[in-house]
Amino acid sequence: MRAEDWDRRYAERPQWSAEPNAVVAELLTGLPPGTAVDLAAGEGRHALWLAAAGWRVTAVDFSGAGLARGRLRPGAERVDWVTADVTGWTAAPGTLDLVLVAYLHLPEPETTDLLTRAVGWLRPRGRLLVLGHDVANVAEGVGGPQEPGILHSVARLDPVARLLDVDRLEQVRRETPDGPAIDTLLWGRRPG
Repeated sequence: MRAEDWDRRYAERPQWSAEPNAVVAELLTGLPPGTAVDLAAGEGRHALWLAAAGWRVTAVDFSGAGLARGRLRPGAERVDWVTADVTGWTAAPGTLDLVLVAYLHLPEPETTDLLTRAVGWLRPRGRLLVLGHDVANVAEGVGGPQEPGILHSVARLDPVARLLDVDRLEQVRRETPDGPAIDTLLWGRRPG
């Protein structure tokens, strides 16, 4: 979808819950705060949650309407809101403690290119968390995007995982209002 399409969706109504995704919360709760970027932040639910926990967070999304919704939420002044296409946005090398990429779906080679660059933005031992719809959802008839070329899989994220000390690279199941769904999770650290 294009930025204009997301702007229309966000103008109609909020798209996500105010709470962080359960897997994101599970993995990040208890980490010492540092400097983070939330790529494809949408309305900023993860960025706001991280900021409330003491992180210095930049929320990046190409939808100005989504970010505008986030700017209206309590604690928004603690987040740096950046309207930009994540495929062109960059951070200085070795400056981040966390890169969070939740439910961003791009075709190849854009996904691998972006995530490879993201690893370079991390400080040694900095964390990369990628979570998104798994391609298995299409075969199982589960909701979410139905374009296999943009969906994650363990194999698709493996080239990026090779750049990390990996804690988890796997499918994870979650419950949605429409039934079960399958996500792909990559959780690892930059060596160093």
